[in-house]
Amino acid sequence: MVPHLVTALTGPINELEQRILESTPVIERWFRLEWMEHTPPFYTSVDIRNAGFKLAPVDTNLFPGGWNNLTNEMLPLAVQAAMAAIEKICPEAKNLLLVPENHTRNTFYLMNVAQLQRIFYSAGLNVRVGSLNPDIKEPTTIDLPNGDRVVLEPIIREGRRLGLKHFDPCTILLNNDLSAGVPGILEDLHEQYLLPPLHAGWHVRRKSNHFRAYEEVAKRFGKLVGIDPWLINPMFAQCGQVNFAEGAGLECLQTNVDALLAKIRRKYKEYGIQERPFVVVKADNGTYGMGVMMVRDAAELANLNRRTKNKMNVIKDGQQVSDVIIQEGVMTHERIHDAVAEPVVYMMDRYVVGGFYRVHAERGVDENLNAPGASFVPLAFEKSALQPQPGSPPGASVPNRFYMYGVVARLAMLAAAYELEATDPEAERYD
Repeated sequence: MVPHLVTALTGPINELEQRILESTPVIERWFRLEWMEHTPPFYTSVDIRNAGFKLAPVDTNLFPGGWNNLTNEMLPLAVQAAMAAIEKICPEAKNLLLVPENHTRNTFYLMNVAQLQRIFYSAGLNVRVGSLNPDIKEPTTIDLPNGDRVVLEPIIREGRRLGLKHFDPCTILLNNDLSAGVPGILEDLHEQYLLPPLHAGWHVRRKSNHFRAYEEVAKRFGKLVGIDPWLINPMFAQCGQVNFAEGAGLECLQTNVDALLAKIRRKYKEYGIQERPFVVVKADNGTYGMGVMMVRDAAELANLNRRTKNKMNVIKDGQQVSDVIIQEGVMTHERIHDAVAEPVVYMMDRYVVGGFYRVHAERGVDENLNAPGASFVPLAFEKSALQPQPGSPPGASVPNRFYMYGVVARLAMLAAAYELEATDPEAERYD
């Protein structure tokens, strides 16, 4: 059963959907050619916001958790994509070591680990879970709320290989975003495949680099299908050397917020949009929805209270925020059971494999939904996510809307491929 959406079905979003549906063969060929030139990230999830007049990615995760939110109907797609991904990287792969985050008490997260284990087992691999947590000194079985169980084992380093006792993997899959930095045990593994690469971790990755790459992709895509790239692209600016605790660097923030709000107002005027624009200030690295605030007027930044400063100062693993991205706020007009919702699309290799709605009953259309209290409603595709229905009017078909989500998510994934190429420390540079 596909969740019923209450979505703004008039205005530019319908025109955008129509253009995308009419251009399906052109779009799919374009993606095919892009993937001949660029390597997709191993797996990706993309948060998308549908404002009714605009559809844009607002976050792209290269170490996605939440695989447990995919329905059983989606698993064959994920298994097929996992097979394709592994075949490209290490066709003779037999053993895969899955390295999760350290938080062993978060059973919801560990359900995601169990789901990943199931996907790769079904793809034909022996999968075991190796923990970087120093508290895991022997195989530890954790029972999960859904009846699954996961066994965490201590990782062993022997020479330049990583593994477990009596388990030597060809491939190591990180489901740990390395926010706190790279543990030495993961470095110099030149005889094993490490996925994603270390430079995809939040210790070096920056959202501003990603959205710079996305801006380029959106411009090329806009030209391809004949649309204004702004309809799929959130504008952004960046500030470095901000210290929220001490109130330093806030002038840079105010200036950039002011300038970006003025740009958004001009676009709203061009499209006759009556909504009040806002921007999202967030840590330029990191995930889990931490270090995020909404700003509607630059003057608000002059009087931040202590609670807001504390919230913005530190993100996951106690990392202090010094660089921020200021992103055009994209409201969401999607609702499930009267609660505000946003789609999250999951991909493996270059394929859309499913997704879910992040739903938050206590948040508004212009607020961050990735916060405590959020729940998840599966996108239970009646058909494959990539099967639009040609000929039906825009908005009339759920698969059509999902196809559009999948296109935008793949654009973000392509931008991530550009980003990883540009930041690869081992890539040869030709000036």
